[in-house]
Amino acid sequence: MIDRHTDHKALIAPLRATMYDFDLEALRTTLHDICAPDVVFHLAFPFGTTVGVDAFVDKAFVPLLRAIPDLEQRDFITMAGPTPEGQDWVGCGGNYCGTFRVPWLDIPATGHIVHLRFHEFYRIVDRRIVEMQAIWDIPEVMMQAGAWPMTPSLGREWHVPGPATNDGMVPGPHDPAKGAATCHQIIDALSFLKKHPSEGGPEVMQMDRFWHPRMMWYGPSGIGSGRGIDGFRKWHQIPFLNAMPDRGLYLDEIEYHFFGDRNYAAVTGWPDMVQTITNGGWLGVAPVGQKIEMRSLDFWRVENGLIRENWVLVDLLHMYDQIGVDVFARMREFNKARVGFDPETGATV
Repeated sequence: MIDRHTDHKALIAPLRATMYDFDLEALRTTLHDICAPDVVFHLAFPFGTTVGVDAFVDKAFVPLLRAIPDLEQRDFITMAGPTPEGQDWVGCGGNYCGTFRVPWLDIPATGHIVHLRFHEFYRIVDRRIVEMQAIWDIPEVMMQAGAWPMTPSLGREWHVPGPATNDGMVPGPHDPAKGAATCHQIIDALSFLKKHPSEGGPEVMQMDRFWHPRMMWYGPSGIGSGRGIDGFRKWHQIPFLNAMPDRGLYLDEIEYHFFGDRNYAAVTGWPDMVQTITNGGWLGVAPVGQKIEMRSLDFWRVENGLIRENWVLVDLLHMYDQIGVDVFARMREFNKARVGFDPETGATV
């Protein structure tokens, strides 16, 4: 008899198969088979929260498949485990890809291959999916279409790879001790990160104790990726903390769930950060003095006792929306000069 976390990965395997050789009706049928009737889907801005399989498929996948008719999903991480609170989650990361034939969310089609990174997390109760939390890196598609309307990224924008060890499709049986140890290591590392700046300078984070000197931090499009502790700090952490020094102070307003599977750990929460944009310097955003909530879905891989790779997706479009910046409206303004722009609808055709 297999353990329940290996069983949960097997439970969603048919779902991943229908999205590899993408079949819309098979997807709908499979989701009905493995989801609770009142399943809740939390998806990145502008999609929002949807209840029920059919509403979710119609909102999220029908337009995406129209834009990318040869759509396929490629996972590079699938892991599962329990949270300290007793919930069971499966986390999947990878890319949607295909030929971008028709505009999507008013992002102009390119006629070329496009990739859309995703982190999708499923909470399972009694062998049924009851909740999904997912971020699709929509800004990444804007960039590939030459239509990103906000400030340039500090980090490197590229096609984020899967694990260097090619073992992200974590096999069973689930090792409870190993998964818990990896999970606790990540929680410890993050607890030290939160000591700065409130408890002292960068040294209080003890990053050398937790992070590999050749670590890779794979951030969302709009922030970009960095290599090594220096790259992580320069291209993400320093501007982030300078702008929002109260990070980590509003724990009663957030929720997050950590789970581990062998050398991998993940965190999911909706939202899992609340902080105030007090100063400038992050993403070119003005110091609006506004408290915002943020959604971040992350994976880590530990190698020889140190964090070697960290995949991070943040719903940046949701952040911009909270401070009154309509990224899609700005993008449509940029697109007015494109051949095929429809001034009546504000979309490319």
